[in-house]
Formats: sequence, structure tokens, C-alpha cells
Amino acid sequence: MNLRRSAVPYVLFIGLLFGSSLVVSRFSVGQFDPRVYTSLRLAIAAALHLAAYLFIGSRAWPRSFYLWKHAAVLGIIGTAIPMTSVILGLQYQSSGVTSLLLTLNPAVTIILAEIFLQDENLTRMKVVGVLVAFAGAGLLLMRGETGLASFAQADWRGYAWTGVGIFSSAVGGVYAKRFLGKADGFDVASVRMFSAAIAVNLVTVVTVGYDLSRVVNSGYAALAYATFSTFFGFIVSFRIIQRFGATVSSQTSYIIPIVATTCGALFLGERVTWLMVAGMAVIFLGLGLLNWKGGAERLRGFYGIRRYPG
Repeated sequence: MNLRRSAVPYVLFIGLLFGSSLVVSRFSVGQFDPRVYTSLRLAIAAALHLAAYLFIGSRAWPRSFYLWKHAAVLGIIGTAIPMTSVILGLQYQSSGVTSLLLTLNPAVTIILAEIFLQDENLTRMKVVGVLVAFAGAGLLLMRGETGLASFAQADWRGYAWTGVGIFSSAVGGVYAKRFLGKADGFDVASVRMFSAAIAVNLVTVVTVGYDLSRVVNSGYAALAYATFSTFFGFIVSFRIIQRFGATVSSQTSYIIPIVATTCGALFLGERVTWLMVAGMAVIFLGLGLLNWKGGAERLRGFYGIRRYPG
């Protein structure tokens, strides 16, 4: 893992924020319906983005119809669907297992880029990296790992919802590369957050409503932490890309599963098996091959508008 020493604190900080927010989300599904939790989280995050435009004098409200149109679509496919899907999947598997599966996002993105983008070509090393990363995930799938003592056997819904989140997030990355590669990162993040919040809240109103009868103070605290950590995490992550580049930013993929697995075991009693450790090692090897010799720099457009759905 080639990482500049001055970037290490930033990468560790982002990994801690995103990994811990995934664990907090796993805790929250015990009190919130996943759709209600996601709706409130997106609504608060959208309000924070709006506040930034109102109170930061140097930040002008985006007026480009092109940006609004494509960033709104990105909000649906790249934020609303992945975030909701991942939270739904946390009902059936641990935050550790979920975080390991989510590291497949770069591999899926590379495959879609080869199909839909002309300037992104698969190299031999990328192909090997993709295959190795999927082999690591296959170890978890074959043994039905859930990371939860309450699920003796894997529930297919956990893997399915996480898979939907990974695929939709990767589609969002390719869409952003194709239509929003040169747009202002904060403006894109804001518009996509607005559209995602509207979409998920509409779904929640129609399907389950806002029943908060099971939520206690710890649940509200968890919601606040997950929302603020994601909001500030995106901002710091974008700064990392601007200062150090996409390759350095992508190294958070190594930190997030370690944080989520460790914190999940310590605070939620999630299980960590030897097979999970082996799967993590194989996936990390695949990620390393994907990043070999600056390969991730070619994906600058994907990571330039970074997202982590948990």
C-alpha cells in the first residue's frame, strides 16, 4: 500500500468515520425501520448541505440545469438506492461482513467502466485484481458467513441487498464519470443529497410512515453520529483527492473493514471467524492489484465524488 506519510492521518480518519458509521447503522436497525432511518439520515445531511450554502459566503447556489439534472439522477442511483439497500442488508448480517462485501465496489466499477466508458480500459493486472477480489467474497458466500450469532445460517436477503447496493453505487460512479466528471464536487454532492433525501422520504411515507415508538435516546444519538460522520467524511475525503490524488483516497478501502469488523465485535458482539479474516486478506490482495502502479489514478472521476453507502 503506497501511501504518503502526510496523508496517513487523513486516510485513517476517513476509515474510522465510515467504518464506525456502518457499525452505528447496524445498531440503529434494532430501533428504526431501515427506510425511516435512511430517510432521516438523508434529510439531516441535506439540511447540512443547505446550511453550507446559506452561511458560507464563498459558496454560491448551483444554477446549472445540466448539473441539477444529472446530479439528481446520481442521487437516486448512487446514494438513495445504495444507502437504503445496505441498511436493509444489515438486518441479516454483521457490519463486518457487510463492509467486506462493500470493498468490491471498485472491482464492479472497473467492469462497468470497461463496458460503458471509452477511456477506461481493462489491463491484465486489473482483470487479475477483479478476479482475486471476487474470490475473497466467494469465500464468505460459500460458507454463508453472517457475523451474527442470531443467524446460524446466512439469510440470502442480506447478501442480496448488499449486492444491490454495490451494483447501484458502481453504476452511480460510472454515471458521475460520464456526465459530471468536471463539475464542482460539493455542488454535485449537495444536489445528489437533496434528490436522494426527497426520493427515500417519499418511499417511506408511502410504505411504512414514520413510526419512532421503538426509538430511545441511544437510537437518536446513533442517527446523529452516522449522519454527521458521513457528511464530514465526504468533505474530508474530497480534500484528500484534491491534495493527494485518487490512489491515496482509495486506500480507505483497507481501513473501513478493519474498523467495522473490530468495532462490531467489541460493541455489538458480532462474530469474527477465521474465514472472514481469510476473505478479508484475499479481497485486500485484489484491491492491491487494482491499485498497482497508479491504476486507481485512472479512476479519478469515480473517486472524485466519493461515496460510501453505509
